[in-house]
Amino acid sequence: MKKVERINIIMRYINNRARFTISEIMREFNISRSTAIRDIREIEAMGMPLVAEVGRDGGYSVMNNSVLPTVRFTDNEIKALFIAFMATRNQQLPYLKSRHSLAEKLLGLISENQQDDLVLLNQLLLFEGTNPHNPDLLDLSDLPHPTLEKLIQILLLENYLWITVNKERELKSYPIYLLHLHHERSLWLIEGYDLVEEKRLIVPVDNLTHVEPYLTKKRVSKKKILETLSKQEDAFNLIIELGPKAIAQFKKYHPLKVSIAYTNPYQTTAVLKTFLDVHHPEELAEITNWLLFLGRDVKVKEMPEEVLAGLQARLSLYCP
Repeated sequence: MKKVERINIIMRYINNRARFTISEIMREFNISRSTAIRDIREIEAMGMPLVAEVGRDGGYSVMNNSVLPTVRFTDNEIKALFIAFMATRNQQLPYLKSRHSLAEKLLGLISENQQDDLVLLNQLLLFEGTNPHNPDLLDLSDLPHPTLEKLIQILLLENYLWITVNKERELKSYPIYLLHLHHERSLWLIEGYDLVEEKRLIVPVDNLTHVEPYLTKKRVSKKKILETLSKQEDAFNLIIELGPKAIAQFKKYHPLKVSIAYTNPYQTTAVLKTFLDVHHPEELAEITNWLLFLGRDVKVKEMPEEVLAGLQARLSLYCP
């Protein structure tokens, strides 16, 4: 590890602790006592207010109400930050308004030579969703749903939510416990537990019309929710194995509630397990079409008879 990298890491290590000793620094970073002392002195010279404690058990502590000195980035760290910015520039991410000011502050921390490297990278690298004629263009369609930032702010305080969803031009409200907020296929999705129906619920954020904390004294604990979901997931009735071609098709499109688990380190084989409600004709039709979309590179381990009958009926149209 280079000296600049080590000192930056030591500074963060120190700042996250009320007290530390030279021996701890030696063990943590595998350096000699003399190197540890030199690094501490250099950190003090940079402005970090350290207080030395004299005595047999002496060490150092950081003064209260102190400000961490200016962060120094290595060349690789700067490139990693910049490429991360580029890769997410045309995604529907929250807090887009803050990205420009944040980028300006980061650029102010680096040298002119490092800035030149970033300009060159900006010219060479294009990511998915980028307009090749104007890479800096941010279309209105790239802006996230206005509810997203409000939702995140609520989630920092509360996971029990009352949400209203526009579903097929009809407003429906649900009390939920939010499990995850994730981004998939250019959509932000709420994955939650419906506290009334007692089952998993997935809702696109774009369909939200209202969200607020669900304030009620009768709450189901998170432990109880996870136990209920675990029991439901044990009742899988569709299990298939996917080869590389089917996995490629899966990545192009899959129903929102379906996921796969890779079964080898190279991610060339996977298994899909889910529960299908055979009493919903629309869901069965969607799954039937999608299974045909996956192609022949699948092995069926378990499948409801209704789905099998649907597949046979569809195939008979093409192979009479």
